[in-house]
Amino acid sequence: MTLTVEDKSKIINDYRRHDTDSGSPEVQVAILTTRIEELNEHLKSNKKDHASRRGLLQMVGSRNRLLRYLSRTKPESYRALIKRLGLRK
Repeated sequence: MTLTVEDKSKIINDYRRHDTDSGSPEVQVAILTTRIEELNEHLKSNKKDHASRRGLLQMVGSRNRLLRYLSRTKPESYRALIKRLGLRK
């Protein structure tokens, strides 16, 4: 249910802006999206796990705030990111 070090480093390498970048909004949104997808699968089989559901809602809210920030500051990067992640159908 958690991200392994290899998975997280792969996501960082895919979405970073430059060689030493590990905390840009694009990277954070990509990591949160992966965690949200994993937690969503967990909740499909564990319907009564309300603590994890609360954590999921907090992650979704955090991702939405990061996406709003990105859309205000760098609209072209925002559009590319949501298209690449498959968000906002």
